[in-house]
Amino acid sequence: MKLTILGGGGFRVPLVYGALLGDRGEGRVTEVVLHDLDAGRLTAVSRVLAEQAAAVEDAPVVTATTDLDEALRGADFIFSAIRVGGLEGRADDERVALAEGVLGQETVGAGGIAYGLRTVPVAVDIAQRVARLAPDAWVINFTNPAGLVTEAMSRHLGDRVIGICDSPVGLGRRIARVLGANPREAWIDYVGLNHLGWVRGLRVAGRDELPRLLADSELLGSFEEGKLFGVDWLQSLGAIPNEYLHYYYFNREAVRAYQQAEKTRGAFLHDQQARFYDEVGAPGAKALDVWDRTRAEREATYMSENRETAGAGERDVDDLSGGYEKVALALMRAIARDERTTLILNVRNQSTLSVLDNDAVIEVPCLVDANGAHPVTVAPLPDHATGLVCAVKGVEREVLAAAESGSRATAVKAFALHPLVDSVNVARRLVEGYREVHPGLAYLR
Repeated sequence: MKLTILGGGGFRVPLVYGALLGDRGEGRVTEVVLHDLDAGRLTAVSRVLAEQAAAVEDAPVVTATTDLDEALRGADFIFSAIRVGGLEGRADDERVALAEGVLGQETVGAGGIAYGLRTVPVAVDIAQRVARLAPDAWVINFTNPAGLVTEAMSRHLGDRVIGICDSPVGLGRRIARVLGANPREAWIDYVGLNHLGWVRGLRVAGRDELPRLLADSELLGSFEEGKLFGVDWLQSLGAIPNEYLHYYYFNREAVRAYQQAEKTRGAFLHDQQARFYDEVGAPGAKALDVWDRTRAEREATYMSENRETAGAGERDVDDLSGGYEKVALALMRAIARDERTTLILNVRNQSTLSVLDNDAVIEVPCLVDANGAHPVTVAPLPDHATGLVCAVKGVEREVLAAAESGSRATAVKAFALHPLVDSVNVARRLVEGYREVHPGLAYLR
């Protein structure tokens, strides 16, 4: 099979290739095409992949190109992992928002909206090209904001585009681990939108073990989410939120921590990855060693401001191993080989959550087979979660409308309606601020 990776010069691509190297099954990926607009980044990542494959017999052949149409033709699977505006754009998203006293995180609040407004037009163009050049391909979307971008692409590709995220997988794994259960044998009742979901149950052998966790304060406070949100708050919710909900539940503290940080997350990653690409390009550099060292630093500092605010301490070693590449590989296997499995994915709602229409992309457990991903029927969300999900989905729809129409007024509406933006006047200034720093938003008039 041929796999095309869009954003193939990205730092996390070796995670995907490493997962592919471990797959020896029939119908595995034998050809990987990396596409990126930056030829230098493609060269650097290709060096890392070559070192990964050096000791692996019959490793997937890797080629690289800056020609998008060439990359798409003949693909069986397409991973979309682009970053429109690069990490400099992410840093600008954070800076403009924080100057207005609101959150600039890349998927949540003002920063997520700005990133979405830049990314949706590009993602739509990609979807239209896929429909024309590789109509039988399956698109697996890694690009953030994952739910929003997946929904934009689904308007052209239908259910042949599926969004993935490693956050629900990591959360379910941590809960199972602290309960002494095997994550592979647990059913995770997870419902919401991307970066906006809750684990409401974890069933092992037909029994829901989550109430046992919620009733045990010591056990509940022993893992990442217990430290991040606090035992009392989790017991009040009666559920375990995705870590990104910390930005909503503790917004004031998160904004203050980001304002006081020496560097925003985007600025940190921009500088870190610039060093990585420079080092890998040096003569005689051991590319894989440089990548491993950089990744360890990246993972250890993930959401560090939030953990500092909550007094959560350092991340556990078991949470530093990534995960989204494993979800992607399991998804490909299930579709290509009809290896039926259950995964938490971003897919069209159909009739899963009655408060949303059929085309709204949600994040829920899905049964996956050769015909794609099928969302599992779930119980309704409680009122507080329903309100938040509906509000954020409404904002996503305004982002899609602004990207399609080019309407500045609609973009302002998207910002103003977000729960983490507290004033219409702030929304107006955000739109102007982002238009000044992002040439890709010049289409908003």
